[in-house]
Amino acid sequence: MLRLLIVALVLLAGSAPALADQSSPPRTVDYRIDVRLDVVKKELTGSEHVVWTNPSTDTVTDLWFHLYLNAFRSDRTTFFKESGGQLRGDYMPEDGWGWTDLKSIRLADGMDLLPVARFEQPDDGNGEDRTVLRVPLPQPVPAGGSIAIDIAWHAKLPKVFARTGYARDFFLVGQWFPKLAVYEPAGVRGRKVGGWNCHQFHANSEFYADFGRFDVRMTVPSTFIVGATGERVGADAHPNGTTTYHYVQDGVHDFGWTADPRFVEVTDTFSAARDVTQDEYRHTAVTLGRSVDSLRLSDISIRLLMQPGRTPQIARYLAAAKLAIKWFGLWYGPYPYRTLTIVDPPSDAPGAEGMEYPTFITGGTMPLLNWWPLSHVREPEEVIVHEYAHQYWYGLVASNEFEEPWLDEGFTSYSTGQAMELAFGTASTLIDLPFFKVSERDLLRLTNSPEHRFDRVRQPAWTYSPGEYPFYAYEKPELVLRTLEHMIGRQAMARVMRTYQERWRYRHPSSDDFYTVASEVSNRDLRGYFSQVVDAPGIVDYDVSSLTSHPIGRASAGTVGRTAPGGGEAVTAWRSKVVITRRGDVILPVQLLLTYADGKRERVTWDGRDRWTAITREGPSPIASAVLDPDDALPLDANVLNNGRRKSPDVRVASSWAARWLFWVQHVIAGAGL
Repeated sequence: MLRLLIVALVLLAGSAPALADQSSPPRTVDYRIDVRLDVVKKELTGSEHVVWTNPSTDTVTDLWFHLYLNAFRSDRTTFFKESGGQLRGDYMPEDGWGWTDLKSIRLADGMDLLPVARFEQPDDGNGEDRTVLRVPLPQPVPAGGSIAIDIAWHAKLPKVFARTGYARDFFLVGQWFPKLAVYEPAGVRGRKVGGWNCHQFHANSEFYADFGRFDVRMTVPSTFIVGATGERVGADAHPNGTTTYHYVQDGVHDFGWTADPRFVEVTDTFSAARDVTQDEYRHTAVTLGRSVDSLRLSDISIRLLMQPGRTPQIARYLAAAKLAIKWFGLWYGPYPYRTLTIVDPPSDAPGAEGMEYPTFITGGTMPLLNWWPLSHVREPEEVIVHEYAHQYWYGLVASNEFEEPWLDEGFTSYSTGQAMELAFGTASTLIDLPFFKVSERDLLRLTNSPEHRFDRVRQPAWTYSPGEYPFYAYEKPELVLRTLEHMIGRQAMARVMRTYQERWRYRHPSSDDFYTVASEVSNRDLRGYFSQVVDAPGIVDYDVSSLTSHPIGRASAGTVGRTAPGGGEAVTAWRSKVVITRRGDVILPVQLLLTYADGKRERVTWDGRDRWTAITREGPSPIASAVLDPDDALPLDANVLNNGRRKSPDVRVASSWAARWLFWVQHVIAGAGL
């Protein structure tokens, strides 16, 4: 979104490292992977040893795997049919196909299970889709038991347009290995019976996996610089001009890596002593009701892999990373890993921008932002803070991104907005130019509309109406959480988010689990709120439909009072009437601010249950204006332009033109495909 506004402005003007906090996430799956990258053919040759431990009391008779790269195998896959070969405005090149071919799936005794494995299409029955593989087992895995298998595979990386792939000699290798799905025991996320949760790779969905340990060796040409999830524990150079890099990480559910000979490597450290003040510790402790000592953070090693043409933005990347590490650590709990790797993809690989893997994120920027005044457009900061927030929402609280994307993207968007506003102020959070300022709230208002009334926030990512995934996964959930914050108060909201993160860290919560935490911590039954704004379609839209004032009661000349129009008798009283209409389906209380001609103000609260209500006042002064939601306590309101009326010329006209200008900017740039 920021990039769209930028272009418009240009037009217009060894052993596994221990977790830092010594927590003990479950090790449901254990991967040991060896992979070789052919930088000429753009291919991977890999083998993996996988140990899966049954987390349930069930006897499990098969294993289910994701083969995500097969989404790029042909124009008949589910991903391609749904996306039309594009994602986030970036289109798949004509020669950009990719795939995974399995060579063998062997048990410890050497038995190959590949001949009995079958591709499944649990979501749409598309027989051409090969992104889900079911492997029947000759012997079931008992409750609490484990199974070890060895997989050999060969993959072709696509030209990057949808998160993963290559552009020239840049490689972003994500969702690249055969990955086990999640076996959900009964009770997890409301399941009645245990079973595998394994969806096809859709255009509008991301991922879902179990926590475990990754031990990965990547062999690449020695001229390439490599970054990856976790900590590097070895680097062995070979006589043939290649180097094998060895990375290990416990307590994560995915692994991503990158390679590029042109990276400019920068290292830095987030210092808990230097980068967090005592006042910040104390203020957060009061807000959360915790002791300062319980909030202490740990040092984090930061590794930035930057494109050569963007080195003037290095300081911005690092400052944004430290901002995110500090505030999310204080608010939601310490980051439990010792490293963070940040990757800056090249300009011809925009599809690799803005992506998150455990301890490994990609940024998003452009050379234009190197110089003033566009250096005050905070796209690099917004992207880094957002992607780091994913280390908490989905990275640590591992919700199901397929089925409930708002628990990932929505929570991340809300957290990003809170941190950006705290760092840069609420009025110019995203763009701070002398002639143009844009805040997080401006963009949220721009995306909200009375037309967004047909989908629910809580529904599978691939089932939204065409083009609606970003609104229901990102923007409306942020509006839901911002509105909730106004309802229960900033302090209660901070405690809700902290408690939810702590209670569900290293687990797989559902929306219902969040509702329970929110109601418990706020000491309010909030299920009625969530049932309207998350579990059901519909919008919030209140309208001041009319405002009228008439003089009543007249006295003889000389009586103290207002002079009637045309002179003569004095007006001693007025009758004013304000009509408010609920145009949306969502029922929430709303405040109305009445301002009288003599300057007096009055607040009225309406429960919003009826479709309309009339408020009548009689007194010595007429009502000059009526404004709904004067404190902006309902960010969910889909149309703020109908929130007020006044007897003098309507200021809504100016607001309307400003909104139309922003709307025009958005659509001009969207048409450019950026």
